Amino acid sequence: MNILAWIILGLLAGAIAKLIYPGRQGGGILSTMVLGIVGAFIGGTLTTLFQTGTLQFTAASLSIPGVFVAVLGSIIAIWLWYAFASRAA
Repeated sequence: MNILAWIILGLLAGAIAKLIYPGRQGGGILSTMVLGIVGAFIGGTLTTLFQTGTLQFTAASLSIPGVFVAVLGSIIAIWLWYAFASRAA
């Protein structure tokens, strides 16, 4: 996937995940994009794991199912971030 598709997928998935997840998440457009890209990798890897039973580091594509998977991965990333950040404080 080219870099423009990564940016679009990251912005879209990160913004939707921030809207869905309860509470206030800080950060600007760059953190939203990074959250979406990390979510695409988390969602893509989990989808591959559930479909094939093998753990492969893959990412979701820029399509409707890919955005859905990336949003779910972004929600997991937000949850993990707050779980680890609350332990550190």
